[in-house]
Amino acid sequence: MRVTKANVRRVCAVCDRTLLQGEVAVRFSPDGVEFVDVCPLCQDYALDYGWVREGGPVSPALSSTRPRKKRTRWSQLLGTPNGEAQPVVPEPVLRRLTDSEAALVEAADLFNASLFRRTIEGVARALGAPLISIVPLSGVNSELVLTFAWEITWYQYRVLPEAGQPIRLADRGADISEIEAAFTEWNAALDDAGRVVPNVAR
Repeated sequence: MRVTKANVRRVCAVCDRTLLQGEVAVRFSPDGVEFVDVCPLCQDYALDYGWVREGGPVSPALSSTRPRKKRTRWSQLLGTPNGEAQPVVPEPVLRRLTDSEAALVEAADLFNASLFRRTIEGVARALGAPLISIVPLSGVNSELVLTFAWEITWYQYRVLPEAGQPIRLADRGADISEIEAAFTEWNAALDDAGRVVPNVAR
């Protein structure tokens, strides 16, 4: 009898990152009925959302005795789950930027306030700092493309500030050469806190 390895793709229900082979995920139930996989980086977020851990108490209120972080005004405006995200450019500098530079800063701030930031932080811990580009798309809307690239993997997100969910994963791949040339003008970087900071005039 021939035994073949099952090709099962497991994805974290919080950050949408594909779980690595052998990576231990914890099962949580968002609705008390079905269970989903959550990666080790996002378990605190799942608890903050009130999700019930598999094998834990039925009541979400009892699932964690850890105090929840207070939401700041900035995080409430951006819809972030905690108060970690702060603007990457201070207000006095922001007023001096051109419209195109301000759009890059807004896209970076929206990404930094999203759960997708956890994915990039996790990959960066394993592979080092990525190359980053923020490119506005032509058209009537203000959509931008945010690309993170390493030699052996890359992620590309669409940023639409006016949308209810302003950040979405658009594409990903396993080789930096797969990225379209239009998105390889590297104009941003990660700071020491793991935030995306665009290269704009200070």
